[in-house]
Amino acid sequence: SDSGSDSGSDDSSLSDSELQEAFSRGALKPGLNVVLEERPKRRNDAVGLKQCLSEFRQQLAWVERLDVTSGQVVDPVSQSASDKEAVDPENDFQREMSFYRQAQAAVLEALPRLRKLQIPTRRPDDYFAEMAKSDQQMQKIRQKLKSKQEAMERSEKAKQLRAMRKYGKKVQTEILQRRQKEKKNMLNAVKKYQKGLSDKLDFLDEEQTSSQGNKKGSTSQRIKKGPNAKRRYKNQKFGFGGKKKGSKWNTKESFNDVSSFRSKVAHNKGPGKAGKGGKKALNKRPGKRARQKMKSRAR
Repeated sequence: SDSGSDSGSDDSSLSDSELQEAFSRGALKPGLNVVLEERPKRRNDAVGLKQCLSEFRQQLAWVERLDVTSGQVVDPVSQSASDKEAVDPENDFQREMSFYRQAQAAVLEALPRLRKLQIPTRRPDDYFAEMAKSDQQMQKIRQKLKSKQEAMERSEKAKQLRAMRKYGKKVQTEILQRRQKEKKNMLNAVKKYQKGLSDKLDFLDEEQTSSQGNKKGSTSQRIKKGPNAKRRYKNQKFGFGGKKKGSKWNTKESFNDVSSFRSKVAHNKGPGKAGKGGKKALNKRPGKRARQKMKSRAR
């Protein structure tokens, strides 16, 4: 333990050269130093590049290679040679347009050659190409897109509802402010009249006319509007309402009208009822209470 502590103290007091020598001997403990790898040196392998180029330059037919080489294409709008060399590589738009025109020129050069070799260049209508992704994966993608669309629709509806609430609240606050203003003006006019500063009561007339105008407007709206469809259907089915109970009660006019009275038929005294109930009515036995009264009188 003493030798280890001495070696640790000695290592901390050593210089850089002494530490390097100790590291080369392997006297330093592991983990205290990290070996840095050397960066690979760049070299120009011309032989390997030429070998790759020779492999690319295989003597095959053009149908097997389908390569088209075309130079820079002049802008068809401006046919000047100055514009041909004026493509700025730092300008993204000019650079992409030059690529696009070069690709168009290559297509125009390759199509006649393909037609000459009787190679079809258009896909048939009944061509079936298998998808790179499975149906399960595409179904997941469809569900995800559908969920995104539904979320967007929900957010749009919520946004519209918030806008409608905001507009309704704005209208409500405007109405409340107008009412408060009218009330304040009314109170000020009443105070002026009480203090004798004004002897006019025009504000009362204005309030009455405004209230009458509102009532007239509401009644006219009700008249114009009329009953709704449900009320019209019920009126058509059940009638138009009115008094139901006591509809057969007598009135003053019906009580005084005796034109339909028949004395022969009234009170079972008609000719048809004399033979049946007349004699029975005359020979009818009095009731028990009546007989008791008769007995008491006889005593």
